[in-house]
Amino acid sequence: MNGPVAYLVTTLGCLIGVAGVVVAVVALRKGRKAARPAAPADPFRDTDSDALRGDPRRLKPGDIVEIRRVSYAVRGSVHLNEGGWSWAEHLLDTVEGDKRWLSVEEDPDLELVLWTAEPAATITPGASTLDFAGRRYASEESGQARFTATGSTGLDPSGTLRYHDYRAQGGERLSFEAYGQAGWEVARGEQLHRADVMVYPQAGPEAS
Repeated sequence: MNGPVAYLVTTLGCLIGVAGVVVAVVALRKGRKAARPAAPADPFRDTDSDALRGDPRRLKPGDIVEIRRVSYAVRGSVHLNEGGWSWAEHLLDTVEGDKRWLSVEEDPDLELVLWTAEPAATITPGASTLDFAGRRYASEESGQARFTATGSTGLDPSGTLRYHDYRAQGGERLSFEAYGQAGWEVARGEQLHRADVMVYPQAGPEAS
């Protein structure tokens, strides 16, 4: 075999070898990707209710939510995160202008609370118990979270939230929230049953 032919054969052999290595690496990477385990699913999640009544975890501005036969439009949504723990609060509005907030949290079960603002309240958080509107509330938790807001909430697109939550016997809630440098806002909350809430997702850029 003369020199040029030998050189050509050697070069082709090298190219074939490199191609084989590349194919093997790609196959290995695909295999690893395919073998990656899926995110764990909650075995107790009520998927039947989600299918029949809509999923409150996926609420977004523009959706319609019916709570105890009262229809609300979702005006805006606030998504909060504290140390990897996340929850959402949605500003609801009726055609008569009745505004409420709906909080959606998994702790680990789905927890839905309908909040009514108490703008005339003069109490502040901090004590272990508080008396308000004829009920005694015990301190439950407090902290600071980061938030992002979408839709019409009256808030900045992102920032921080301070909160302090209280609970009365029977489950009624009392919440204090302060966005950014603003003062405390007070609201009373009532925990809802899953059957109290029906979600009607509306078509839009975030709809799936």
